[in-house]
Amino acid sequence: MNRCKAVYLDKAKDYGNSWQVLRASSLTDQLFIKAQRIRTLEEKGESKVGEGIGQEFIGLVNYSIMALMSLQAKDTEVGNHEEQYDHFFTAAHELMEAKNHDYGEAWRSMRVSSFTDLILMKIMRIKHIEEHDGKTIASEGVEANYLDIVNYAVFALIKLSETE
Repeated sequence: MNRCKAVYLDKAKDYGNSWQVLRASSLTDQLFIKAQRIRTLEEKGESKVGEGIGQEFIGLVNYSIMALMSLQAKDTEVGNHEEQYDHFFTAAHELMEAKNHDYGEAWRSMRVSSFTDLILMKIMRIKHIEEHDGKTIASEGVEANYLDIVNYAVFALIKLSETE
Protein backbone atom coordinates (compact mmCIF):
# COMPACT_ATOMS: atom_id res chain seq x y z
CA MET A 1 0.00 0.00 0.00
CA ASN A 2 2.73 2.43 0.94
CA ARG A 3 4.52 1.95 -2.38
CA CYS A 4 1.35 2.49 -4.42
CA LYS A 5 0.26 5.46 -2.33
CA ALA A 6 3.69 7.11 -2.59
CA VAL A 7 3.54 6.92 -6.40
CA TYR A 8 -0.01 8.28 -6.39
CA LEU A 9 0.89 11.22 -4.13
CA ASP A 10 4.05 12.05 -6.08
CA LYS A 11 2.12 12.09 -9.34
CA ALA A 12 -0.60 14.20 -7.70
CA LYS A 13 2.12 16.74 -6.84
CA ASP A 14 3.34 16.70 -10.44
CA TYR A 15 -0.05 16.71 -12.21
CA GLY A 16 -2.51 17.96 -9.61
CA ASN A 17 -5.98 16.54 -10.04
CA SER A 18 -5.92 16.66 -13.84
CA TRP A 19 -7.18 13.07 -13.99
CA GLN A 20 -10.58 14.29 -12.82
CA VAL A 21 -11.45 15.44 -16.34
CA LEU A 22 -11.49 11.79 -17.42
CA ARG A 23 -14.83 10.10 -17.81
CA ALA A 24 -15.31 6.69 -16.19
CA SER A 25 -14.89 5.04 -19.58
CA SER A 26 -11.52 6.75 -20.06
CA LEU A 27 -10.30 5.51 -16.68
CA THR A 28 -11.42 2.02 -17.66
CA ASP A 29 -9.54 2.31 -20.95
CA GLN A 30 -6.43 3.45 -19.07
CA LEU A 31 -6.71 0.33 -16.90
CA PHE A 32 -7.01 -1.75 -20.08
CA ILE A 33 -3.87 -0.17 -21.55
CA LYS A 34 -1.86 -0.94 -18.41
CA ALA A 35 -3.14 -4.52 -18.10
CA GLN A 36 -2.57 -5.18 -21.81
CA ARG A 37 0.99 -3.87 -21.51
CA ILE A 38 1.63 -6.25 -18.61
CA ARG A 39 0.32 -9.15 -20.68
CA THR A 40 2.49 -8.16 -23.63
CA LEU A 41 5.58 -7.90 -21.41
CA GLU A 42 4.81 -11.29 -19.87
CA GLU A 43 4.49 -12.86 -23.32
CA LYS A 44 7.47 -11.12 -24.95
CA GLY A 45 9.72 -11.17 -21.89
CA GLU A 46 11.24 -7.75 -22.54
CA SER A 47 10.43 -4.06 -22.29
CA LYS A 48 11.65 -1.49 -24.80
CA VAL A 49 10.30 1.42 -22.76
CA GLY A 50 12.19 0.60 -19.58
CA GLU A 51 9.35 0.46 -17.06
CA GLY A 52 8.67 -3.01 -15.84
CA ILE A 53 5.61 -4.97 -14.87
CA GLY A 54 5.70 -3.83 -11.24
CA GLN A 55 5.18 -0.19 -12.20
CA GLU A 56 2.18 -1.16 -14.31
CA PHE A 57 0.60 -3.11 -11.44
CA ILE A 58 1.06 -0.01 -9.26
CA GLY A 59 -0.68 1.95 -12.02
CA LEU A 60 -3.56 -0.52 -11.97
CA VAL A 61 -3.98 -0.02 -8.22
CA ASN A 62 -3.88 3.74 -8.53
CA TYR A 63 -6.15 4.07 -11.57
CA SER A 64 -8.68 1.74 -9.94
CA ILE A 65 -8.69 3.90 -6.82
CA MET A 66 -9.03 7.03 -8.97
CA ALA A 67 -12.02 5.41 -10.69
CA LEU A 68 -13.58 4.64 -7.31
CA MET A 69 -13.00 8.23 -6.19
CA SER A 70 -14.51 9.47 -9.42
CA LEU A 71 -17.61 7.30 -9.01
CA GLN A 72 -18.12 8.58 -5.49
CA ALA A 73 -17.62 12.22 -6.46
CA LYS A 74 -19.91 12.04 -9.53
CA ASP A 75 -20.13 15.63 -10.84
CA THR A 76 -18.13 17.26 -8.07
CA GLU A 77 -14.40 17.41 -7.55
CA VAL A 78 -12.68 14.80 -5.49
CA GLY A 79 -11.95 16.27 -2.07
CA ASN A 80 -8.97 15.26 0.04
CA HIS A 81 -7.10 12.89 -2.26
CA GLU A 82 -5.00 11.23 0.39
CA GLU A 83 -7.96 10.65 2.69
CA GLN A 84 -10.06 9.21 -0.13
CA TYR A 85 -7.15 7.11 -1.37
CA ASP A 86 -6.83 5.61 2.12
CA HIS A 87 -10.59 5.03 2.30
CA PHE A 88 -10.72 3.00 -0.91
CA PHE A 89 -7.48 1.15 -0.29
CA THR A 90 -8.83 0.18 3.14
CA ALA A 91 -12.08 -0.99 1.54
CA ALA A 92 -10.09 -3.15 -0.90
CA HIS A 93 -7.94 -4.50 1.95
CA GLU A 94 -11.00 -5.41 4.03
CA LEU A 95 -12.51 -7.21 1.03
CA MET A 96 -9.21 -9.03 0.49
CA GLU A 97 -9.10 -10.19 4.11
CA ALA A 98 -12.68 -11.48 3.92
CA LYS A 99 -12.01 -13.34 0.67
CA ASN A 100 -8.70 -14.68 2.00
CA HIS A 101 -10.61 -16.18 4.89
CA ASP A 102 -13.07 -17.89 2.59
CA TYR A 103 -10.56 -18.96 -0.07
CA GLY A 104 -7.70 -19.90 2.25
CA GLU A 105 -5.20 -17.56 0.58
CA ALA A 106 -5.38 -19.50 -2.68
CA TRP A 107 -3.80 -16.48 -4.43
CA ARG A 108 -0.43 -17.44 -2.97
CA SER A 109 -0.38 -20.50 -5.25
CA MET A 110 -1.35 -18.54 -8.35
CA ARG A 111 0.90 -17.23 -11.11
CA VAL A 112 1.34 -13.51 -11.73
CA SER A 113 0.12 -14.09 -15.29
CA SER A 114 -3.19 -15.37 -13.88
CA PHE A 115 -3.65 -12.10 -12.01
CA THR A 116 -3.06 -10.28 -15.28
CA ASP A 117 -5.73 -12.36 -17.00
CA LEU A 118 -8.20 -11.90 -14.14
CA ILE A 119 -7.62 -8.14 -14.21
CA LEU A 120 -8.23 -8.06 -17.97
CA MET A 121 -11.46 -10.03 -17.42
CA LYS A 122 -12.59 -7.56 -14.73
CA ILE A 123 -11.86 -4.66 -17.10
CA MET A 124 -13.92 -6.32 -19.84
CA ARG A 125 -16.76 -6.72 -17.33
CA ILE A 126 -16.54 -3.05 -16.35
CA LYS A 127 -16.59 -1.99 -20.01
CA HIS A 128 -19.66 -4.14 -20.62
CA ILE A 129 -21.44 -2.69 -17.58
CA GLU A 130 -20.52 0.85 -18.69
CA GLU A 131 -21.98 0.14 -22.14
CA HIS A 132 -25.24 -0.76 -20.38
CA ASP A 133 -25.38 2.48 -18.36
CA GLY A 134 -24.05 0.79 -15.24
CA LYS A 135 -27.00 -1.56 -14.97
CA THR A 136 -26.57 -5.21 -14.02
CA ILE A 137 -29.13 -7.95 -13.55
CA ALA A 138 -27.42 -10.48 -11.32
CA SER A 139 -23.84 -9.30 -11.06
CA GLU A 140 -21.87 -6.96 -8.86
CA GLY A 141 -21.36 -3.48 -10.20
CA VAL A 142 -18.29 -1.64 -11.36
CA GLU A 143 -17.19 -0.72 -7.83
CA ALA A 144 -16.73 -4.36 -6.85
CA ASN A 145 -14.73 -4.99 -10.02
CA TYR A 146 -12.44 -2.02 -9.33
CA LEU A 147 -11.86 -3.31 -5.79
CA ASP A 148 -11.00 -6.74 -7.18
CA ILE A 149 -8.51 -5.16 -9.61
CA VAL A 150 -6.82 -3.40 -6.69
CA ASN A 151 -6.50 -6.68 -4.83
CA TYR A 152 -5.29 -8.73 -7.81
CA ALA A 153 -2.68 -6.06 -8.58
CA VAL A 154 -1.52 -6.04 -4.94
CA PHE A 155 -1.27 -9.84 -4.99
CA ALA A 156 0.85 -9.61 -8.14
CA LEU A 157 3.10 -6.99 -6.53
CA ILE A 158 3.57 -9.24 -3.49
CA LYS A 159 4.40 -12.23 -5.71
CA LEU A 160 6.84 -10.12 -7.76
CA SER A 161 8.56 -8.82 -4.63
CA GLU A 162 9.00 -12.37 -3.37
CA THR A 163 10.88 -13.34 -6.53
CA GLU A 164 13.16 -10.27 -6.53
